Amino acid sequence: MSLDRQYSFWGSLSPLGGLSGAGLLVMASARLSWAVIIAGSLFWVYGLTTLTYAFMCSEISPKIFPVEGRASVFTCIASFFGSIYLLLLWLLCPLAGFEVFFLLLIVPLFCAASGIFEQIVPPSENKYIDIAAHVSDAVSQAAILAGLIILFSIVREPLSYCSLSLPGTSYGMVTIMYFKSNSLFPMGIFATSAGALLLLGYIICLYQYGKKAIAGGD
Repeated sequence: MSLDRQYSFWGSLSPLGGLSGAGLLVMASARLSWAVIIAGSLFWVYGLTTLTYAFMCSEISPKIFPVEGRASVFTCIASFFGSIYLLLLWLLCPLAGFEVFFLLLIVPLFCAASGIFEQIVPPSENKYIDIAAHVSDAVSQAAILAGLIILFSIVREPLSYCSLSLPGTSYGMVTIMYFKSNSLFPMGIFATSAGALLLLGYIICLYQYGKKAIAGGD
């Protein structure tokens, strides 16, 4: 199987296929407001990091920008843009930035381990690099993971806290919906990571069944 196929929507190495972002999915989906902030960070970091790195590989001579050590450069670029996003969030809404501080720190690491680097710099070291195509692929990966986090938070937060929230105000989040609780709703177990993993396991089973039925194979 080609590398592009492995990182496609149904591929085993894609965020959806292999669920490589499971840790981030569980931690960021506790609140919809957190999920929205992390989704923005994913688009920002994946898109700008890929754009900058692909431009460097395309325009800078290998004598100045050697192949060895490029993985570390890619990680540094991702960390730089992640820090810029965190700074902007802190200026706009400090408490919201504090709530997701750790999650924003690990977004660049997910970007560095996402396989984008291997796609931009193949072993053959092609002379021409399609920057637009690589940026599009990176944004697609970010969109898949961001969409999963937001959709999972929409299910998880009402079950855990009887509410839905968005980032904003001096309190870090604003409640946009509130549901009346009773003996069965919410089921507070889903507020914890263990409960989120139980819910995630059920969703994964449904996804794997649908994947096998539609795409076939592993």
